Amino acid sequence: MNDDFYEILGVSKDASADEIKKAYRKKARKLHPDVNPDPSAADQMKKVSQAYETLSNPEKRRMYDMGGQSPFGGGGFGGFGGGATFDFSDLFEAFAGASGMGGRGRGPIPRERRGNDILRRMTLELDDVVFGSEKELTFPTAVTCSRCHGNCCEPGTGTKKCTVCSGTGHVQRTVKSLLGQMVQLAPCSACQGHGTTIENPCAECQGHGRVQEERTITLRVPAGIDTGRRIQLRGEGEAGEAGGPAGDLFVEVRVKEHEIFHREGNDLLARLTISMVAAALGTKATLTTFDGEREVEIKPGTQPGDVIRMRNLGVTSLRGDSRGDILIEVGVEIPKKLSGSERDLLAQFGEMRGEPDLREGAKNAQHSDGGVFAKIREKFRDL
Repeated sequence: MNDDFYEILGVSKDASADEIKKAYRKKARKLHPDVNPDPSAADQMKKVSQAYETLSNPEKRRMYDMGGQSPFGGGGFGGFGGGATFDFSDLFEAFAGASGMGGRGRGPIPRERRGNDILRRMTLELDDVVFGSEKELTFPTAVTCSRCHGNCCEPGTGTKKCTVCSGTGHVQRTVKSLLGQMVQLAPCSACQGHGTTIENPCAECQGHGRVQEERTITLRVPAGIDTGRRIQLRGEGEAGEAGGPAGDLFVEVRVKEHEIFHREGNDLLARLTISMVAAALGTKATLTTFDGEREVEIKPGTQPGDVIRMRNLGVTSLRGDSRGDILIEVGVEIPKKLSGSERDLLAQFGEMRGEPDLREGAKNAQHSDGGVFAKIREKFRDL
């Protein structure tokens, strides 16, 4: 191998610090004794380390470029002697994958695992959410095994310390490297890293501590909830493995459309159609609300589109401190067919109010004043 530091690392003389660092890591992984059994790899690694130590230090690199440092002259292995400093973190980072440690902590892996969260959907009637209610919800899920109560073992038995790893959950071996002896750690294959073994798994759950079955719960529906909102029930999801904590249950709500009321926030909208006589004279109607029957007063002279507000009869707010209103839009029905006597009566009513006899509309349209249609045309011209 050439003794030029740049050629040793395989970089150009104007390489950046990041390029030098990446090149060093690549070389270090390739020459590590755990992956390269070639006896010459250790010597090559010494030169790579020496080159990286010099070129990664701006001052040392400047002196080297000026010819002030002899390659591999003195200083012992890689220049580690004579007070030189070296960033071992780069070397350990490069070796992490080869060493098998990979930043993983020591100790057995717990068998207990938290159960998964569950999402279910429920369709509710409007009256279920006006005041709140309780509903039953049935769904398939994982529940704690009733035979072993989550400990995964047949009743009367238990787990035993693994004889292969002595309960540590991992096995280790010592290998020689240019840095000295290094320890490789790996999960114990005999106990899958748990540190204990199950000699007699539960016949009901096959050693998992939980089984699949349908479960029914009583769900409290909060007043004021609307379509798309979710109710969270902590600990009501899947049971955990080996007695681990249960996940959460999320219930997404859909509120069906009501045959009378349309919901807008906490208000309820309804439409009431009355006759033109009732609109003119006024009347009273009965409306079935969620609080029972309520009387609606139609005042004389009510116009189409008028809104009657019935306070505090709407949906209870999610906070429970108020309620919306019922808003009734009034529609006025105009009869499409009239008998002769009905037309006469309406005409008489019109005459009493100073209106022209509309039964003679064609004749009135030819009057000098232009008639009704002329007035309509004038209005359109003004727009």
